[in-house]
Amino acid sequence: MRYNERELLSLARQPAEKAAEIRMSVPKKGSVLKKRLVKLVVNFLFYFRTDEAEPIGALLLEHCKITKEEENIFSISFIEEPERKYCFECATEEQCQEWVEALKRASYEFLRRSLIFYRNEIQKMTGKDPLEQYGISEEARFQLGTHRQ
Repeated sequence: MRYNERELLSLARQPAEKAAEIRMSVPKKGSVLKKRLVKLVVNFLFYFRTDEAEPIGALLLEHCKITKEEENIFSISFIEEPERKYCFECATEEQCQEWVEALKRASYEFLRRSLIFYRNEIQKMTGKDPLEQYGISEEARFQLGTHRQ
């Protein structure tokens, strides 16, 4: 996926679906948990130093695995780079579960499956493909059993 820094900063300033100050560590040797403002916008997870307005990083929630590790800890790792693992420590188990669910719903794979499900439901009800009017009904990413490369 291509994007430029200005577009990413603009997205980071959008209202968040979920945001909180939680502790996180990045996949660097010797990395420790540090308090960060974490903000979910569409399928990007931005993280900020608590006293700064611009993000210090962003994770695109595509081809990733979100795992609840312990009672109040979850992680995000990437399928093609399993050693690239980000850990997050929440204040409570309930907060941890809420984050895990929100992140799973924001992933590209979940959004794609939802689009295909609703596309099929609309087609059953109306007899028409709702994507046809946009000229994208035959694209592989909108078909069952195919994956976007």
